[in-house]
Amino acid sequence: MTHRGRSITLLVADDDLDDCMLIRDALVENRLVNDLRFVHDGEELMAYLRREGPYSAPGAAPCPGLILLDLNMPRKDGREALQEIKADPRLHQIPVVVLTTSQAEEDIYRSYQLGVNSYITKPVTFDSLVDMVQTLGKYWFEIVELPPSEESCGPEP
Repeated sequence: MTHRGRSITLLVADDDLDDCMLIRDALVENRLVNDLRFVHDGEELMAYLRREGPYSAPGAAPCPGLILLDLNMPRKDGREALQEIKADPRLHQIPVVVLTTSQAEEDIYRSYQLGVNSYITKPVTFDSLVDMVQTLGKYWFEIVELPPSEESCGPEP
């Protein structure tokens, strides 16, 4: 993905491997794949963002320009990870879009209370997912102004 001529890393945090594959395919279908990364639980997401453990090597964890976050993940769920991201001064500028199966009003309200930028319920069909990804890409990478991602995460170790 690019935003106004510069490459954007998209980080998807989702424990469902089938959903990850479908998201990847929808991005490819829309020609939006540039640097796509996946993590599969909230602990791994935070390690990636903080460049810890397997993500500590230079270049192993480029700062994402956008995070797609599932709420229901093991070890640390998306709600807890979102709260940590938005409380961390080095990470709070990174746009986070919740992409989840939950339509519960409580989850929607709580996510916005924690600082999520958008909340989207996962589409049921692949065609709907492709349409949603197209709209998401147009909005986040053509319309809005994003801060340089390097400024969001701080310098590489």
